[in-house]
Amino acid sequence: MSNVSTDTQATPKFDAEAFAMNVARAMESGGKALAAYLKPRETGEVRDKPPNELGEVIKTFSVIAEYWLSDKERASSLQMQLAKDYLDLWGSAVRRMAGQDAQPAIAPSPRDKRFADPEWKSNQFFDFVMQLYLLTTKWAQELVHDADGIDPHTRKKAEFYIQQVINALSPSNFVLTNPEVLRETVASSGENLARGLKMLAEDIAAGKGMLKIRQSDPDNLVVGVNMATTPGKVIYQNEIMQLIQYTPTTEKVLRTPLLIVPPWINKFYILDLKPEKSYIKWCVDQGITVFVISWVNPDKRLGNKSWEAYMKEGPLTAMDVIEKVTGEMKVHTAGYCVGGTMLATTLAWLAEKRRQRVSSATFFAAQIDFTHAGDLLVFVDEEQISALEQDMKAAGVLEGSKMAMAFNMLRSNDLIWSYVVSNYLKGQQPSAFDLLHWNSDATRMPSSNHSYYLRNCYLENRLSTGTMVLDNTLLDLSKVKVPVYNLAAREDHIAPAESVLYGSQFFGGPVKYVLSGSGHIAGVVNPPASNKYQYWTNDNIKDVSIAQWMKDAVEHKGSWWTDWRGWLESHDPETVPARMVGSDGTQVLEDAPGSYVRVRA
Repeated sequence: MSNVSTDTQATPKFDAEAFAMNVARAMESGGKALAAYLKPRETGEVRDKPPNELGEVIKTFSVIAEYWLSDKERASSLQMQLAKDYLDLWGSAVRRMAGQDAQPAIAPSPRDKRFADPEWKSNQFFDFVMQLYLLTTKWAQELVHDADGIDPHTRKKAEFYIQQVINALSPSNFVLTNPEVLRETVASSGENLARGLKMLAEDIAAGKGMLKIRQSDPDNLVVGVNMATTPGKVIYQNEIMQLIQYTPTTEKVLRTPLLIVPPWINKFYILDLKPEKSYIKWCVDQGITVFVISWVNPDKRLGNKSWEAYMKEGPLTAMDVIEKVTGEMKVHTAGYCVGGTMLATTLAWLAEKRRQRVSSATFFAAQIDFTHAGDLLVFVDEEQISALEQDMKAAGVLEGSKMAMAFNMLRSNDLIWSYVVSNYLKGQQPSAFDLLHWNSDATRMPSSNHSYYLRNCYLENRLSTGTMVLDNTLLDLSKVKVPVYNLAAREDHIAPAESVLYGSQFFGGPVKYVLSGSGHIAGVVNPPASNKYQYWTNDNIKDVSIAQWMKDAVEHKGSWWTDWRGWLESHDPETVPARMVGSDGTQVLEDAPGSYVRVRA
């Protein structure tokens, strides 16, 4: 049944005795994995209960099933279509077995890396299995797409959930139906499975009874040693943040310093990875006095810290400290992801209080309107938020692993299943990759803060509509008159380009909307020296969709960083002698990157 071409290279000989030994090792590691899973449940560290999401999945699929099964003709048509597709596939397979040319019934997308191995096409068995999977996938997706009378939110949830099931059941995720894994198993006499099950046991133990998939090799990736190494000092700290001032590398600097407000859903060193990728280092080398907030990784004790507390003890306190250190009352500001949302609320609060503390605002992949908030909306409705609030109330925080899993599910083939195959089936240790190491370095979130964010932003969209109340103050973004540089990423699933563009219209001052290539991380962290990707500019941001905006946009090769630096200087070109950290008598608490960032969840 196979048309596999003969490889001229010598294939390692299968060793039955070694295979038996490796299977025994794999079974032993499987037992250790089970023990690592059960132990925290026996000791009470972990208490299993059906996840809240399971009820949502069942309820959502029930709505879709009811539509199709409530009408006999619809149900019959559905079955006939799938049967016809299967018969076409069988006919194509039979013709191919007879030595005839046969067009495939369906083909994978050229971008689908799961089926990149040549044997998915050259071997009739694997080709048949792949096409069977793709036809079933197409049928399942059409179930959701063609169901009439389903409200948009339920349909979006159904599309998301069905995609998760489809991705999990891919034949590439199983030993006997993945040609690459099967070849490796034969060639290594099963050693790949022994290595993979050993890693599985280690990862369940590291997750304290939950599978914590390793995405990179942590041995050569240590915060403060291999990453987050830009020289600087922690000059202030309170319960929720440390403030870092970085050491200048130029004789002159822009007079107005820069305050960066990173997300607290992850850690700030996404902007300070290895030196050649570091946005913070690049800014320092460009003659900017850089201050960065490093958020605490909170525990239950800080569960009552609200959005208001994060604003007052975060960016507002940082501005006061910066004024004391530099003598400058105003700062340039930059906010990333939820840090950008926090920055926007801070700007609106300052505007209401008529306090002039900010010269400009830059937003990196940040949303201030949530109408087009993308796939994360599937997790947002009253029932899901209420259930999450109950869990957070008991724990005081939302565990970082839960938020990390939600983000990973947005790209589950790339961020979950590719590692399941590589780590546990192929037995390959992941390489040392700073970005993926950062991605797995999750943080917890205080229940009060996170509840406010989900309800006021995602659920009720209060910030852009002028109905958000913070510190007994009604916020109005139209009163924010400072210049804004609003960066979106073209392939961003977390802060979609459409959402960021739509949000640009709510500010009251001049807004420059810039669209970068790639996604939520690589679209932002794109140093000029790498000569990767591109960015687009277009001054028209009113009443226009992203598709319309792109038609008249000008494409620029390379990084947006240099464009932003020019924009920043155009608003404030004055320079002063560089400010050395601590030269004015400022108390230095410790070296950058500080201690808060080193606390792992």
